[in-house]
Amino acid sequence: MSPRNWADDGDSTDDGQPFWRAAPPAAPRPVRGGIQINAKRGQVARTWWSARFLAVLEAAGVGGRLARGRTYARKGQTVSLHVDAGAATARVQGSAPRPYRVRIGVPTLGKAQWTAVLDALAADASLTAAMLAGELPREVEDVVRAQGVALFPAGGADLTMDCTCPDATVPCKHLAAVFYLLAERFDADPFAVLALRGRDRDTVLDELRARRTRAPEPPPLPTDPVTFYAGGSPELPAGPPTPPDALLDRVPALALATRGRDVVELLRPLYRALDEG
Repeated sequence: MSPRNWADDGDSTDDGQPFWRAAPPAAPRPVRGGIQINAKRGQVARTWWSARFLAVLEAAGVGGRLARGRTYARKGQTVSLHVDAGAATARVQGSAPRPYRVRIGVPTLGKAQWTAVLDALAADASLTAAMLAGELPREVEDVVRAQGVALFPAGGADLTMDCTCPDATVPCKHLAAVFYLLAERFDADPFAVLALRGRDRDTVLDELRARRTRAPEPPPLPTDPVTFYAGGSPELPAGPPTPPDALLDRVPALALATRGRDVVELLRPLYRALDEG
């Protein structure tokens, strides 16, 4: 986790008091039409991918800030939230007059990394079908990891967490609130995880479709007739050999016989001899 690098908004503490005074935290100012999570109690994450994202926050959480962050998320203290390639930015209202600015940064994948990841995903027909159906199977994480990159941040060192509040502890409750909002957004749309890494839903699915439907182009035919026929006549596949007396098998039965033998049977040695000659 990197230290805060945003300028303070001029508020001393979340309750408006100078930071050196010990005072109980003031209640946050109410927000009309704020963004809130649907989970009113208990666990927030409902899918494996959002739980993986929250695990980074919970591993770095300090004291009651995570609980207060959940309260902020449930009460709708977040004024705005935008998820884009490499970062989620938000404005979270505390007890100070102005909302704090929050940013959670995640490194994006480079072009070569995305090419390797998409090639590997498209090579698995079942994974591609699941993703085109709007799902994010667990195997996707393994495929991405096999290309030398991580789908989710492995820890706080993989994130940049900034907030303009004066709380020196990272993550603060404002950052925690945004994490919980992101987790619920990931539950609804798993491709938002990929958007943070640099590719939105439509781009990923279009790339997968293109890779699955792409057929190798046939070599161009020569336009010069001399070149076209230079290789000679093409070799046709040979069928099974036909016996030289096969035609006799199609002759209807004859009421003729020579010395008590059927005429057709007498002719067979002649047909075979002609073939050998």
